[in-house]
Amino acid sequence: MSSPLLITEDDALLDEVLRLAAAAGVTPVVARSATEALSGWAAAPLVLVGADAVHGLASARPARRDATHVVTVGPVPHDLFAVALAVGAESVVELPRSAGWLVEVLTDAGDRAPSRGLAIGVVGGSGGAGATTFACALGQVGSHSGAAIVIDADPLGPGLDRVLGLELQDGVRWDALQRTTGRLSARSLHDAVPHRGGLGVLTWASGAAGSLQAFAVREAMSAARRGHDLVVVDLPRARDPLVDELVARCDALLVLVAPTVTGVAAAARMSARLRPIAPTRLVVRGAGIPVREVEQVTGLAEAVAMADQRGLAESIDLGLGPVRSRRGPLARAAQQVLRDLTATGQAA
Repeated sequence: MSSPLLITEDDALLDEVLRLAAAAGVTPVVARSATEALSGWAAAPLVLVGADAVHGLASARPARRDATHVVTVGPVPHDLFAVALAVGAESVVELPRSAGWLVEVLTDAGDRAPSRGLAIGVVGGSGGAGATTFACALGQVGSHSGAAIVIDADPLGPGLDRVLGLELQDGVRWDALQRTTGRLSARSLHDAVPHRGGLGVLTWASGAAGSLQAFAVREAMSAARRGHDLVVVDLPRARDPLVDELVARCDALLVLVAPTVTGVAAAARMSARLRPIAPTRLVVRGAGIPVREVEQVTGLAEAVAMADQRGLAESIDLGLGPVRSRRGPLARAAQQVLRDLTATGQAA
């Protein structure tokens, strides 16, 4: 069973818990008696026992388990604590006073997964290095094998939905997300953002540039990692404490560098700032200064080198995203990066 289990015959309690569950983005399985509840007792990620049902459940003597709570509407009777202990409950929850806490518990139960997604940050070592393009390419390639999301952390960028051909897709963008408060469930984020197939994008609405809010960034990153196999963050080059926090939340950071004198010099400054925060590698795009010299100047090892891709602008203009063919330079480079990071679990 992947849904929470609610045990109650009290219609008022049932209505209140179902309302809170809807806010958390989950649908509990409802059992009207202790006997009915026993079949799903052990497998449920969370069990909520109504105060009306707790005595009958105690008589059934189910096996002890974690994440069990007794729920009541209104003041808690003094004798309820003793019987709650008898069924192994962790707490007695009084509604509506503890409604916010219960929404968070229900959200966590709905998001429960065996692992969290791999998070990769991508930043340009210099302007025009192609970081946004490569971030989108990683998302496109990663979506072929699992759920992937690309997060746009650069309010002055072109908008990742435009790069991926998703600008006409309905869905939640940063401006709407930053007006909300409270816990964000993985399922809600996954379903709400513009997406095509297995790839979603969290970006900015068209118009004036916005700004990132810390609470929204933290909730979005947490929900994205719980609900996706791959999370790619397109980072701005500007120095900011919130950007540094985003980098620290990534398993790996890729610095895109054009192998020119000015490109390598700028990438060296960028890598000196970010290297202490997260494991960092180079993605060298195009021909020019030899890769070994680029590594020496920046102090970073190469993750991959790739040639420029022909027809890139045309592919994006057609709404296909940067990866038009799995045999192109972008696709091959993205495949190599994802293969290496998946094999090691991080950027070493």
